[in-house]
Amino acid sequence: MMLRSFPSFSISSSSVASRRNGGGALHLRRRNVVMNNASPEANGNNRTAILDVVFEPFEEVKKELLLVPSLPQASLARHKFSDSSEAAINEQINVEYNVSYVYHAMYAYFDRDNVALKGLAKFFKESSEEERMHAEKLMEYQNKRGGKVKLQSMMMPISDYDHLEKGDALYAMELALSLEKLTNEKLLNLHRVADQNNDVQLTDFVESEFLEEQVESIKKISEYVAQLRRVGRGHGIVIFWLLSMFFFSSNRSSFN
Repeated sequence: MMLRSFPSFSISSSSVASRRNGGGALHLRRRNVVMNNASPEANGNNRTAILDVVFEPFEEVKKELLLVPSLPQASLARHKFSDSSEAAINEQINVEYNVSYVYHAMYAYFDRDNVALKGLAKFFKESSEEERMHAEKLMEYQNKRGGKVKLQSMMMPISDYDHLEKGDALYAMELALSLEKLTNEKLLNLHRVADQNNDVQLTDFVESEFLEEQVESIKKISEYVAQLRRVGRGHGIVIFWLLSMFFFSSNRSSFN
């Protein structure tokens, strides 16, 4: 019986050559990345098979297994989350709760029977609830990243907001504007800490959930301050409240 000769193949060490049991045809499994060789080989072939990089999950995950804590009190979800970022989030939680506490005191003041500015009372009550929601959102994110929420003490807010020169409405609204700007400063500091730690996830969270909304709040309350300065004290406050019932429709800015 005559044996057929097969043409010779030059393959890399990683290529696999095999013969079928019954057919005798040579099958080669080669990598699919081919690049031109700068120096042509003697046989005229200027194309060389280049091995591509293969993702081997069981090899690469070995170093990640070292990052999984074995202690029961340690967080399993924590990854690329610095201690300074954790501390900055806890500080921001405290800021949001304190501002919410002050707004709640303002709500109680304007809801008194001898003050009876129901529109302002409603506005500050909604503002207080919003700041508390911000604090809870930060707490949820802290737990998501594997940090520990550490609530801090809060300052007792004042209970009376009447001012001899400005009156209670303007004084309270100017105080609210100052608090919103202070909150914005604290949020920018949180963003700065995240950026310094190359924590792109925390950076995105602060940008998407807080910064834009904070700028809008500052703009809106600034308009309220300007309007209250125009109308003055006394009957002007009532006019401001009545006009706000028609022109402000968002949840936070509605005084009706």
